[in-house]
Amino acid sequence: MATLETTFAGLKLKNPIIVSSSGLTDSAAKNQKLSEAGAGAIVLKSLFEEQIMMEADWMGDPNMYPEGSDYLVGYIREHKLGEYLNLIKESKKVCNIPIIASINCYQNADWVEFATKIEEAGADALEINILALQTDVQYTYGTFEQRHIDILSHIKKTVKIPVIMKLGDNLTNPIALIDQLYANGAAAVVLFNRFYQPDINIEKMIQVSGNVFSNESDLSKALRWIGIASAAVNKLDYAASGGIHSPEGVVKAILAGASAVEICSVLYQNSATIIEEYIRFLNLWMDRKGMETISQFKGILNVNDPKGVNTFERTQFLKYFSSHE
Repeated sequence: MATLETTFAGLKLKNPIIVSSSGLTDSAAKNQKLSEAGAGAIVLKSLFEEQIMMEADWMGDPNMYPEGSDYLVGYIREHKLGEYLNLIKESKKVCNIPIIASINCYQNADWVEFATKIEEAGADALEINILALQTDVQYTYGTFEQRHIDILSHIKKTVKIPVIMKLGDNLTNPIALIDQLYANGAAAVVLFNRFYQPDINIEKMIQVSGNVFSNESDLSKALRWIGIASAAVNKLDYAASGGIHSPEGVVKAILAGASAVEICSVLYQNSATIIEEYIRFLNLWMDRKGMETISQFKGILNVNDPKGVNTFERTQFLKYFSSHE
């Protein structure tokens, strides 16, 4: 019988199925059910820097004495953080799997202090999301990537738990950034975060939300970049996120070089029982292929020669379109 144990960001997981940060992980009761369903780890719903700051700014009355306004803003921030710390503590009580906290931030500021308190609350690791579009006409190339490095570097100076960086797919060269993230202490990288999807209603002529959930075709982006990155920067762990809509997707991600996968949309569209189906399939596939451990097939289909990846991609592109007239 195969063993599904894997290591991700220095954490030992009983299987590679991680529940991604979302509304599905915003309470200890929900997390307990996910743990009982067989999840290998859980990423808690993100603590959003912008949401806290906007609420604090809205509540801070400019007509109030400065000291009073500052007190109110500080209270709101501490209250929101307190709720999150309680989520960590309560989830740890009812789950026997790693609990990963999540911060969604856009600037290098108060999150150093927050990260320390998150560690003290008992989180097994911390996932950092820096998800933003760069649209400034006067944008200086590389500043967005440097922001990732600066935030990671500052947090690593204050916490000992593993720090995981979850990246968006709006990067010119993810490999160069991942290399710098590793140099600054990242234990793992998740590829990729999912942007809000816009759409337009042509009858009402208004902007509306697009498809909230990922689809199976989204997985190809993660497979490509994990396949390249796991060969080029092989000293840290990778997880695939976005497009895992079948148990086959888990196998594909591991073959490309991932140690684990993060799932979300498929849980919303089905239920937590889907985790058992994924685990069952992975067991059967490994037995059928004579694989006893995850490490036996992890990365065997990554890009062996990262320097030749452009040649490979261009060759496959030509082959594909030459056969489709």
